[in-house]
Amino acid sequence: QVQLVESGGGLVQAGGSLRLSCVVSGRAFSSYLMGWFRQAPGKEREFVAFISSGLMTLYADSVKGRFTITRDNAKSTVYLEMNRLEPQDTAVYYCGKHGLGEYRLAHSYAYWGQGTQVTVSS
Repeated sequence: QVQLVESGGGLVQAGGSLRLSCVVSGRAFSSYLMGWFRQAPGKEREFVAFISSGLMTLYADSVKGRFTITRDNAKSTVYLEMNRLEPQDTAVYYCGKHGLGEYRLAHSYAYWGQGTQVTVSS
């Protein structure tokens, strides 16, 4: 069983920055493919960023150039650095361990954390 715990969310003004962390249990973290998604009230969970075991990264167009996904295998942690935040970035952010299928689709992920709230004020 794999467990994921996110942290780092909070309230920030537009233009500010936050760094989210996701600590992952499991002995094979370095081989895990990991993603960040977000879900705003009344909306579906949407793709934000992905990182492979070989450090290939993918981003949603809405965050490209502002967000950066990284990983530290020694700490079994994946990060999401978020800069130039906008009110439209307000959501609960979830990290997930990829299972099978298209990286940008939530149903391709086998495990999820509990989420961390990010609120960006204008």
